[in-house]
Amino acid sequence: MLLVLSPAKSLDYETPPVVADNSMPEFIDESALLIKELKKLSLKDVAELMGISDKLAALNVARYAEWSKKFSTKNSKQAILAFNGDVYEGLDAATLSKKQLKFSQDHLRVLSGLYGVLRPLDLMQPYRLEMGTSLPNSRGKDLYSFWGDRVTLKLIITKILSY
Repeated sequence: MLLVLSPAKSLDYETPPVVADNSMPEFIDESALLIKELKKLSLKDVAELMGISDKLAALNVARYAEWSKKFSTKNSKQAILAFNGDVYEGLDAATLSKKQLKFSQDHLRVLSGLYGVLRPLDLMQPYRLEMGTSLPNSRGKDLYSFWGDRVTLKLIITKILSY
């Protein structure tokens, strides 16, 4: 069984993580390509592209500027603990045992416009980039073109390997 979740728009990087275990996202090099494109955008461009307020656009322009291919517990947090929406509040990952976290690591994935697909304990840096965003990039006119079959193939391979 493989469960696939959507990311949450809200993030919690204030609450310290309750576990030290972490892993690295698989598609960091691809994420860096997207960040390179995002760093070219002005605050106004980001606000229009994502349909968000200038305040949220400024926050995300700053996040893109600070993003680094070097992930650490100082600039990143485990995905399952960083996302803060209804599904993640219901999951209440902070209360999961080591055994439950291990199970989630093997059987849960989060789709991501920036990271492609994340495992629960993958470190991620703060961002906002929905998969439906029409961000022109080296592979096409939007994020669906950018990711192509990579995410789907990764999910299929993960599913096969879990048997």
